[in-house]
Amino acid sequence: MPVYFPALLVTHIVLAISLFLPSILLPFALRTRRATVESGSRVVQVLLWAQTHGTLLIGLGLALTGLALVATLGPQLLEQTWLLLALFIYFVNLAIAFFIQRPNLRRLIGIKAQADDASWKERAKRQRYVSYLMAGMVGTIGFLMSSKPVLW
Repeated sequence: MPVYFPALLVTHIVLAISLFLPSILLPFALRTRRATVESGSRVVQVLLWAQTHGTLLIGLGLALTGLALVATLGPQLLEQTWLLLALFIYFVNLAIAFFIQRPNLRRLIGIKAQADDASWKERAKRQRYVSYLMAGMVGTIGFLMSSKPVLW
């Protein structure tokens, strides 16, 4: 195993989690008093910035470190069913983040909610459920990557 492997693996894992973190955490950072960007919530602003500006850079870094891991460990790694399943789950999670979570969060953040706004609260609650699903999928990927089960 090359000396740089641990650093490469840690970098890859951090980038993989960082790609989803804003989509998973933003629904929990939203509260009726802080529904908009103008509210000054530092957490919401940082997560929004990471989601809009960091996604491309993080995704590029993730792809490069993934390719470097395959080059380091060998192409036979891509024949492992646990890895293929984890990659499939990861891409499904990406699709949920970019096509469901992100647009809906943008709409929620752009709405000024009142304390008694039941419709805004219901939409925010739905987005938190999507976050639970995404976090569960990330946990499943972590389990597959750490346990490397023989699936078939």
